[in-house]
Amino acid sequence: MSRVKTVLGVAMGLVMGFALGAIMLLGNAAHAQSNYPNRPIRVIVPYPAGGIVDIVARAVTEQVGRDWKQTVVIEARPGGNSNIGTASAARSEPDGYTWLVTGPAALVNPTLYKDAGWDALKDLKCVGLAVWNQSVALVHPSMPASTIKEFVEIARKKPGELNFGNPGTGSSIDLSAQKLFQAADIKLTNVGYKGQPQALIDLMTSLMHFEIVSLELALPHIRAGSVKPLAVMTDKRVADLPDVPTIAEAGFPEATYVPWYGIYVQAGTPNAIVAKINEAINKALQNPEVQRQLAVANIPGKPMPLADLAALMKADHEKLTKVIATSGMALQ
Repeated sequence: MSRVKTVLGVAMGLVMGFALGAIMLLGNAAHAQSNYPNRPIRVIVPYPAGGIVDIVARAVTEQVGRDWKQTVVIEARPGGNSNIGTASAARSEPDGYTWLVTGPAALVNPTLYKDAGWDALKDLKCVGLAVWNQSVALVHPSMPASTIKEFVEIARKKPGELNFGNPGTGSSIDLSAQKLFQAADIKLTNVGYKGQPQALIDLMTSLMHFEIVSLELALPHIRAGSVKPLAVMTDKRVADLPDVPTIAEAGFPEATYVPWYGIYVQAGTPNAIVAKINEAINKALQNPEVQRQLAVANIPGKPMPLADLAALMKADHEKLTKVIATSGMALQ
């Protein structure tokens, strides 16, 4: 009988120990969430410093840091067509202290690469920053085309003879171009670059025939007459180029695609922390100084709730992977 009591006592002790341990773990987790953030936030930008994504990341996340009175460290991790930095964020601890600021590549690279290192919809959660990157279709001034339709006619007569300066396979620019090529039923020779600046230089020196370029990067050269705009790849005309039609007005509504940038965290991040981050980002986007910085870079944005961000992420993943599937882009 005493042995039974002893066994029961040991069992009860183990149960109480496990229960106490579980309570302590839950308590620690709850404390960590309520105390968030209590150390620096690391923001990964999977592109070179000084680009459009870097501008967006700094404008918004540094304002969040000021509002939280917490240090925000921007970490440029370029390489592998943004795969290196994105995979690092996807594999980070789900504690809300590692953020990723990136564009459509986060959604499409797992389709383009056999082992990108993450699954877009399983490993990442978009927590804020619906900022749209406006772009414009350009040709060299010597090109005998003043409209997209005229350029398409030339390209159809010379399949594969005209080239396209591509700043990165699967990038927002590449995806915009592929949608246009599919809608217009034209074939251009793809020439790969490691970013927009060098590709634009080659367009200005007539080494390239056609490019789609971020508006802020293109505007000075449009004003100088070094390149000729054919259409803006937006759903409405932009104030800086009031006489340039949208791609839909130019006759190819199917090619309308305005890429957006998001801030992501590891998908397992607790909901309470995710909600706090989303609230802080939306507040930062309404800050007059942040709005000024984004306006200077011609990158409009607006606050969005988590449900809308999740829906946008899912819809673009489906739409863009379809573009890749029909474009003939090969797995890397």
